[in-house]
Amino acid sequence: MKHLLRRMAFRLLKKHEASLHELSYLFWECTTRCNLSCRHCGSDCSKNSYCKDMPLNDFLTALDTIETIPESFTVVLTGGEPLLRKDIELCGREIRKRGMRWSMVTNGHLYSREKHISLLNAGLGALTISLDGLKESHNWLRNNSSSFDRVDAAIELAASSSRINFDVVTCVNKKNFHELEQIKKYLTGKGVKAWRLFTIIPIGRAKNDPDMFLDNWEFEALMDFIRQARKDSKADVKFSCEGFVGKYEWKVRDGGFFCRAGINIGSVLADGAIAACPNIDKSFAQGNIYKDNFFEIWKTKYQPFRDRRWTRTGQCENCKSYKDCQGNGFHYWHGEKNNVLVCHKEKLKTTSR
Repeated sequence: MKHLLRRMAFRLLKKHEASLHELSYLFWECTTRCNLSCRHCGSDCSKNSYCKDMPLNDFLTALDTIETIPESFTVVLTGGEPLLRKDIELCGREIRKRGMRWSMVTNGHLYSREKHISLLNAGLGALTISLDGLKESHNWLRNNSSSFDRVDAAIELAASSSRINFDVVTCVNKKNFHELEQIKKYLTGKGVKAWRLFTIIPIGRAKNDPDMFLDNWEFEALMDFIRQARKDSKADVKFSCEGFVGKYEWKVRDGGFFCRAGINIGSVLADGAIAACPNIDKSFAQGNIYKDNFFEIWKTKYQPFRDRRWTRTGQCENCKSYKDCQGNGFHYWHGEKNNVLVCHKEKLKTTSR
């Protein structure tokens, strides 16, 4: 009865949040250029992107349409690799001038001590760095023999600073699956206080790479690892917000599954598209800053995100967990959108161990 009441209360919370749709996080895909060529990239970013970096003033024009700014509102600079922009500190300072927080997601390859100091001076408030295994497995995924050494130095710099909220994210795959306990010890040894783990979406470069995807038993073992790590780790270890995980709900995260894309999270993509999380299929874009008022779009559109009954199709149609899952993470609806790409609960039904 206790668990049922908790689930019912959480469903009401999600419904209320969707109705209120207060914008808390705005991702800015400030570049699609990248200095790495990772095996798991969902956006196929490259060194010579077809899409030019969005000029800062174009983004600021969209940002200035926001009429009400919650205290916790944060602009997240993402890419591509944001540090390839030579004006990254200017971007941060202009966001801070508007009374807004800003953070960044980086692969750490260009994160030197000098860059660390200059970003802090530009008001960087939070930072996410990607680490995808110990040295061999990380470099394998990143397709770069020096990537681990670079990210190791970046993590040490970020963890040493009390001025920023810092976390590490790890893409769990077949190459690093057996290293999880060692990675945890490595991160806690570095002083990392927060670690998020996620699995791969079958899109982009990863789509046809079997080494990227966990077997069902491996996925369940990952859930068990996170559940145990949350009990005994010095860091805040959690599964990402990517999907509903059935019996592991409330055990591998701070709360139940809630895809906040289009509810509290929006994005401006490099071509000006007004979207939700950057990894979501671009056909879900709600407008474009070069012809639309960003905040008006936020207030009046995003209906597919705020009323998800349209996802009750395919394998989701008769699912008993639909009220709690609502079609899984939004980024799993790609292509024809008549069936979710991945069902985490289905993975946990049967294991081959």
